[in-house]
Amino acid sequence: MKTRVIFGVVGAIFVLLALYFFPPIVATVAMVFLSVCAAQEFTAAVSGKHSGPLQMLSMLIAAVMASVSSSMVPNQEFWVRATGFISLAVLFIFLLKNHKKYGFSDISGAFVAGVVLPYLLMSLIRILYMPSGSVYILLPLLAAWGSDTCALFAGMAFGRHKLAPEVSPKKTIEGSIGGVIGAVVLSLIYAVGVHFVCDYSLSTILLQYTVLGFFGSILGQIGDLSFSVVKRGSGIKDYGRIFPGHGGVLDRFDSVIFVAPAIELLIHAFILVG
Repeated sequence: MKTRVIFGVVGAIFVLLALYFFPPIVATVAMVFLSVCAAQEFTAAVSGKHSGPLQMLSMLIAAVMASVSSSMVPNQEFWVRATGFISLAVLFIFLLKNHKKYGFSDISGAFVAGVVLPYLLMSLIRILYMPSGSVYILLPLLAAWGSDTCALFAGMAFGRHKLAPEVSPKKTIEGSIGGVIGAVVLSLIYAVGVHFVCDYSLSTILLQYTVLGFFGSILGQIGDLSFSVVKRGSGIKDYGRIFPGHGGVLDRFDSVIFVAPAIELLIHAFILVG
């Protein structure tokens, strides 16, 4: 627990520096790197740790997809579509050549790892480059990681009833409720801070951020459990060891992968204050 807390604090400081003090390219490069790591972790989990060639291919695809799906690339929509199609073709060519060793499930996993996951993770960067992106960018992180932290402590203090014992034995219904409440409270506190710093309408952003915190927490918990299902099916405890006390990229970003794209869509779908 001590290692987890220390690294969590250090990680939070780096995130704030990358988002608000360093040039935007730092956050972009960091997310591209994390996307490549996530691709390796997911492919290894689905296809086995000895699937080296397929892992390398999914990592290469992830590097390209993460790069073209950031907001820094002109004509982004075209390049995302092109990368997705070319990646699919390359993976099927790989399957044709190696069909005795790999199956369709392996190729499907590599496609998710190399194309889908990087695109979803890069939602954070696309939000950052939006108008008022510096305000929006903390919302998915508060909803996801804030919910995770509050659920952990609420579960330790009040947890009695298992939420999904076969998928994640330590998670409880009480912890899940605590996570939702915590995410909403953190979002409200953030809304008050945004009101004073940016002079936005307090009543409007209180409503908006409450909704985002509530549904963001629920989506984050769904993401957490979804990636836990993959781990259980693969017989592994953690996706990786890149983050001391936290595991791999997918262990730390599993909830963000679901929350960030949802908030990005909501920002585009509705006129939010900012």
